[in-house]
Amino acid sequence: MGSTPRYRAIADDLTDKIKSGRYRAGEALPAQRELSASYGVTMMTLRQALQVLSAEGLIVQRAGRGTYVAQASAEYPLDSLRSLGDDLRGQGCPLRTEVLSAALRPAPRALGEGRALRLVRVRHLMDRPAVHQISWIAEPHASAIKAADFTEVPLYTALAEVGVRVHRATERVSPALLTVQVAELLRHPAGSPVFVSERATYDDQGTLVVMDHATILGGAMEIRAERKATDLSLEWVSPAT
Repeated sequence: MGSTPRYRAIADDLTDKIKSGRYRAGEALPAQRELSASYGVTMMTLRQALQVLSAEGLIVQRAGRGTYVAQASAEYPLDSLRSLGDDLRGQGCPLRTEVLSAALRPAPRALGEGRALRLVRVRHLMDRPAVHQISWIAEPHASAIKAADFTEVPLYTALAEVGVRVHRATERVSPALLTVQVAELLRHPAGSPVFVSERATYDDQGTLVVMDHATILGGAMEIRAERKATDLSLEWVSPAT
């Protein structure tokens, strides 16, 4: 272990074991006394190592119950115009998209008269269903992209291929409880905490082209925003206002 502090070397070894799958998400680590004995260090040194892993979000320590490997989560950035799928792929997250339906339906009022493509997907993150997403795409783009294979092609990519230039989006993310209908699709208990994202995407002419409604399991992702002087500002508004 060289000049590396013992606690840091232990933390690195445990990190490797977690990332390699030796200790799986949600699994309890061996008791602290067992770990300290196996590494040949004092309890104080072991606890320093565990503090490192806790700070890095790799473990969760539960009083009186032990130390557990944290459930895998991904970030949902709020500072880009990329799609949710592109964000997750950019983080190297294993992502699989399941298309439940894709059909032309009467358009929601916000998209105007006529028809729109209603695209319903479940996003599987690390082989677990984590996001239920309903997207409405306005005509004439709806007809142009309805035959796309959305299990492989991101929605924004399909739109770009038919000449749509995404220019801006507005998004509201709110806490909610998982409904019974969506709970069945995500294979998660109804009433669990979730994030609900409502997003409206506009082209470079200011025309609304996509409306998204996404239900995101609260334990699957965390919301992140990068604050910069010129790139992003956030306004926190009480739900009561």
